[in-house]
Amino acid sequence: MPRSRLQRFWSGYGGYVLGFVSLVVIWHVAAVFVVGSVLFPPPVVVYRKAIVLIRNGVLFEHLSASIQRILAGFLAGSLLGIPIGLVMGSFRPARKVLEPYTEFLRFIPSVAMITVAVIWFGIGEASKIFLIIYTTIFIVILNTAAGVSAIAPNKIRAAEALGASRAQIFCHVALPATVPYILTGMRLAMANSFTTIVAAELIAANEGLGKMLWDGRMFMLVDDIFVSLVTLGLLGFVVDRMFRWSIYAFAGKYSPAT
Repeated sequence: MPRSRLQRFWSGYGGYVLGFVSLVVIWHVAAVFVVGSVLFPPPVVVYRKAIVLIRNGVLFEHLSASIQRILAGFLAGSLLGIPIGLVMGSFRPARKVLEPYTEFLRFIPSVAMITVAVIWFGIGEASKIFLIIYTTIFIVILNTAAGVSAIAPNKIRAAEALGASRAQIFCHVALPATVPYILTGMRLAMANSFTTIVAAELIAANEGLGKMLWDGRMFMLVDDIFVSLVTLGLLGFVVDRMFRWSIYAFAGKYSPAT
């Protein structure tokens, strides 16, 4: 690799490499010398257990189940939340009517809605997807509405002066300016989706990373618990990077290396 490319790599991603390496070192020291490897397995033990679970397909089975639930609920919540947020941000009367409902419901944590979801939808997939929708939709609504409200009035007036219709103003001015806010809301909602799906899968799930955590607790499979935790963390990190790159591509709000 040429030196210039290597320098660019370290300037952009060297911090991540050092961060992960230091995390592994701290983890190992804490597991071996502070807590004890029985209750806090060191990285090499977790790595070996992960290889075993990957080879026998167990980890992919749980991971794929959680990803499918997250994607179904997250996409449904986003597709519902974006148009509602656009309406709230574009029309003041609609915002006054819808905002109290949004603010009221978003302060009820999704974990508190688990019992309601089971009563309404049973213990199958529908209840878990409902919880993801619930934890996603309000964040997307508020960020989308904030994006529309943040559009500079001068841009709207300039488009009107050029003879643009309301539909053209929406498609060519309001919507492009709102996309970074929408993506930011989706990014925050995705983080909440991870938290919610684990809590939902702790109750009445046959597969999923939450189920894997629950089984690890019930049978004291500490290695399995840490494999599921590391899997969640790595998956969340990758998804968050994708959202930050998307925001950067649309608005240059974040550097892809930050």
